[in-house]
Amino acid sequence: MPVNLSAPDPASLHPVAGLRIGVAEAGVRKANRKDLTVFLLDEGSSVAGVFTKNRFCAAPVQICREHLAAGAAIRAMVVNTGNANAGTGADGLARANATCAALAKALSLKPEQILPFSTGVIMEPLPVERIEAGLPAAIADARPDNWAHAAQGIMTTDTIPKAASVQVQIGGKQVTVTGISKGAGMIRPNMATMLSFVATDAHIAPALLSGLVRELADQSFNRITIDGDTSTNDSFVLIATNKADHAEITDLDSADGKALKAALLDVAQTLSQAIVRDGEGATKFITIRVDGGKSGEECRQVAYAIAHSPLVKTAFFASDPNLGRILAAVGYAGIEDLDQTRIDLRLDDVLVARQGGRNPDYREEDGQRVMKQSEITVHVSLGRGDASDTVWTCDLSHDYVTINADYRS
Repeated sequence: MPVNLSAPDPASLHPVAGLRIGVAEAGVRKANRKDLTVFLLDEGSSVAGVFTKNRFCAAPVQICREHLAAGAAIRAMVVNTGNANAGTGADGLARANATCAALAKALSLKPEQILPFSTGVIMEPLPVERIEAGLPAAIADARPDNWAHAAQGIMTTDTIPKAASVQVQIGGKQVTVTGISKGAGMIRPNMATMLSFVATDAHIAPALLSGLVRELADQSFNRITIDGDTSTNDSFVLIATNKADHAEITDLDSADGKALKAALLDVAQTLSQAIVRDGEGATKFITIRVDGGKSGEECRQVAYAIAHSPLVKTAFFASDPNLGRILAAVGYAGIEDLDQTRIDLRLDDVLVARQGGRNPDYREEDGQRVMKQSEITVHVSLGRGDASDTVWTCDLSHDYVTINADYRS
């Protein structure tokens, strides 16, 4: 069961003017499940994305990068689950291109105006003929209020759909931000297996979008980890339909720019944290906050060392305050001149270690009280500077092994 996470109320997911979504059953891997989703964008929309840094990236990732780099006006996206179309070589590229061509033909567009996305099992041929056969039903289903169905349609090992939506005032006009994501395992963003699509009707200069999507990713999806594995298919896409009736935002540091960025970040962080809360086999949601660093980068080094440690993660699962494991992870994080006598460690409100040693007032029962909670904050102070950063993760349970051992069956 996900950690303090429930399915979104469809009524809470506000439609974004200029965008319609359709969902269908294509039988990509399993029958009788929604596994094909299309996003249809009105003319005048802008799109930007960030993708996995895994060098063994999937065919759809390669094509998305090519189409975005070519500068064509993106008018549609197609997402399939059940098959990642990764590790498939030239044949995989041909099949992903065939998917784009099929959707483009159905919509009277050019193939380079389509972005394809796939998620699922690696190294299996994409059943493109099933996807092509399912496209008419997905297109016919397209409507503005279909976000909840889309959140279900992009799931793989997720136990619950993930979606978020907010509305804000910009320039005296109401602006909507709505998004969905999927992911539960193989999560270590550089990006994380995750897909996320966030859309807004805000009117924003297209040139700002690529920088904005990277900034949003760095503060949300690139701050989560479940198991330390970087997927072949990770993608985070930002869509601006430019339908809102306010003056175009040309400066993200303006009042309107800051308001839009805050709304987008709210949705992106909600979605990214939902991925962690639904981590495969997760029973606890853990915030790791590191401050007192010389740079944000070294704070992240320490935070990820803790978040990726199997010993730390299994201790959290067992509610075992074996907190020396956290200090050990801090020590091997790779900061060569780290002074352990400056390090403090807190578990929520409990000061565990002070100046590198056990706090004389620390009691095992206090640590155990916190470890039994479903939500826990680990706070490490390095005593080296003013920088800080935060990473979100989960524990590692028996179920994680079971889920991944049985994934292809």
